[in-house]
Amino acid sequence: MRPTFSRLLPLCLALAAALAVSAAPAPLVDPATEKRIDALLAQMTLEEKVGQLHQLSSFFDPTGPMPEAPDEAARVAKIRNGQVGSMLNVHGVAAVRRLQQLAVDGSRLHIPLLFGYDVVHGFRTIFPVPLAEAASWNPAAAERSARIAATEAAATGIDWTFAPMVDICRDARWGRIMEGAGEDPFLGAAFAAARVRGFQGPDLRAVDSVAACVKHFAAYGFAEAGRDYNTVDLSAATLHDVVLPPFRAAVEAGAATVMTSFNEIAGLPSVSSARLQREILKGEWQFPGFVVSDWGAIRETLPHGFATDLRHAAQLAILSGNDMDMESSAYDRHLAELVTDGTVPSAVLDEAVRRVLRVKFALGLFDDPYRRCDPVRERRLLEAPEHLAAAREIAGESIVLLKNSDSLLPLDPEVRRIAVIGALAADKDAPLGNWRGEGRRDSAVSLLEGIRAAVGPRTVVDYAEGAAVTIGDRVAWTDSQYNTTDRSGFRAAVAAARRADVVVLAVGEDAWQTGEGRSQADIGLKGLQQELFAAVRAANPRTVVVLMSGRPLVLGAVAEQAPALLATWHLGSQAGHAIADVLFGLRNPSAKLPVSFPRTVGQCPLYYAHKNTGRPTGGDGRVFWSHYTDTPNSPLYPFGFGLSYTTFTLSAPRLSAAAIGPRDTLRVTATLTNKGARAGAEVVQLYVRDVVGSLTRPVKELKGFAKIELQPGESREVAFTLTAADLAFTTARGTWEAEPGEFQVFVGNSSEVDSSTAFQLRPE
Repeated sequence: MRPTFSRLLPLCLALAAALAVSAAPAPLVDPATEKRIDALLAQMTLEEKVGQLHQLSSFFDPTGPMPEAPDEAARVAKIRNGQVGSMLNVHGVAAVRRLQQLAVDGSRLHIPLLFGYDVVHGFRTIFPVPLAEAASWNPAAAERSARIAATEAAATGIDWTFAPMVDICRDARWGRIMEGAGEDPFLGAAFAAARVRGFQGPDLRAVDSVAACVKHFAAYGFAEAGRDYNTVDLSAATLHDVVLPPFRAAVEAGAATVMTSFNEIAGLPSVSSARLQREILKGEWQFPGFVVSDWGAIRETLPHGFATDLRHAAQLAILSGNDMDMESSAYDRHLAELVTDGTVPSAVLDEAVRRVLRVKFALGLFDDPYRRCDPVRERRLLEAPEHLAAAREIAGESIVLLKNSDSLLPLDPEVRRIAVIGALAADKDAPLGNWRGEGRRDSAVSLLEGIRAAVGPRTVVDYAEGAAVTIGDRVAWTDSQYNTTDRSGFRAAVAAARRADVVVLAVGEDAWQTGEGRSQADIGLKGLQQELFAAVRAANPRTVVVLMSGRPLVLGAVAEQAPALLATWHLGSQAGHAIADVLFGLRNPSAKLPVSFPRTVGQCPLYYAHKNTGRPTGGDGRVFWSHYTDTPNSPLYPFGFGLSYTTFTLSAPRLSAAAIGPRDTLRVTATLTNKGARAGAEVVQLYVRDVVGSLTRPVKELKGFAKIELQPGESREVAFTLTAADLAFTTARGTWEAEPGEFQVFVGNSSEVDSSTAFQLRPE
């Protein structure tokens, strides 16, 4: 029996609703629109119906491999004939209007095109990469950034974004980890729902709203060996308990579309999985929108060894519930004949077309296909200063303080001399991150610029590159791109460090080291960065390390020896100002890690919600227990970890009852106190452990969190509620339910909290 999901994630969805900054979305399905769709379907030819499921990319801005050079004249003819339903990678009011006119004025039924684009963490104004934004543990911040991104994108004619990516990932080798919210399904679900609300707003018809596309359905982040596009093989319990909750939360938030993943799961490519698309998504979850393949994914079922040819691939995909074909041309070439010969029932085709038309109606395109094509609005919104202010604020909230020995931070802005060292410190492009929409190259505020703007007039800021991180082509990435030989800048860097009162050293990754197709077997600091750190620290032990990356990195000596360490990720347009705000104490850091940092790549995949083995500890001192002989099992920095410039204490958790029944509510409280001299915010985290289950359970699972701001000396009671529904999981019987028994409750400031209490869940 499959899980019913009837009570899935109530606490998470309640949290997401509480943090919402926009109203509930209008439903996609309404009787009046369905009648209009009925009338339109009755007029459409077979070829016109197939056309609605055919998506093409602009040849000049592809985001995947082109199987063959496109015939632009033939494409224009297809648009005029109503044989293209959507375009991607086309934006700008002039370009969108030109193509929309071809479809609306040139085609027989005047059906508008749908224009999609990858607006992942900003459009012109670039916000922190999603993994960084999740470090804020503030879904309202993600909703706000998505709202601004939607406003900018819609102003250029875009109707639809291929975001949010909600894949749970527990392997830092995977390049696309930067696009999601990290390793935990509860946190991931909260951010998934928030981003959908931000992109879509309360009304999809609004000129500043775009349809969201939740991706990648499903388990893309569980690719074997952390290698992009690779095979996935996981249990039904992991699929339902870990992978699917963020997708369900996004659907509950009203997501208009869903994108299938490239990978297979247990031998079945996702794009051809009726279980995922028809049974779970459209069946159990009653999803009313449409499903689109990822780029070329239908065609890729051939090398998977699942389809015999493109015709067979089209058949498998449409019957499994994949509505729109992105850049495979499988439907365009073969779907009409499949319907004509009866291989694909006409009702299946009509259902897919209905879903696409439903979203177009919801976006208001039938009433005004040019509603997002106002050139005045385009010019105004792409230069809005309030968007940059929001980017700076959200970037600052995403910076994690990992280490601060002897309270080296915050720095005094009146310090006499600062040495800023590292190629990434002056880089104005890397902070934009991958998938940066239409962010202009080299448009970010660099760390060097941010520091120079923050210090007093008498402070001298010296800059030395030290050593280039990368050489050559930054996009066609290979190991040869890293600088491993040129140390010519070391002497200047060491001299600057010796002269300075304090050093700020930037290390990490270029923007193009993470993202799609950029998985790495070695996630350490590449090139000469460790050597540079050693030389600089020897010259001046007062060295603050600023770590820029799109993934957790193996830090080695940097983590061991640096007195202060900030994880600043790739923070977007205002990166330098945001980092300086934290460095000089204008902002007290409050971010927490949404993903564990490994000590060594050999620990990957690594995550806090692991299960105990039959030999979880080595109490007798011998080797016969589950561990490494050359490194601890624990992460370098755990999920949920992050420091502050003040000191917080938490009392042990208190429960409102020692036992609850299936319909009862348990109240969990703890007292948070700011014992330091600065105001600050702490993320209080609630974890639960199901001690014994019909299937083994994780050692901890996040079930709630709250970000609390306190003045110095202030205390506040933090309260959470738990019900039986919050304790449900996929049981050995295949049901989704909570099993009676003992549960441990942990309240702390990271996943490594060990202060707990217990309660019993009674049977019905």
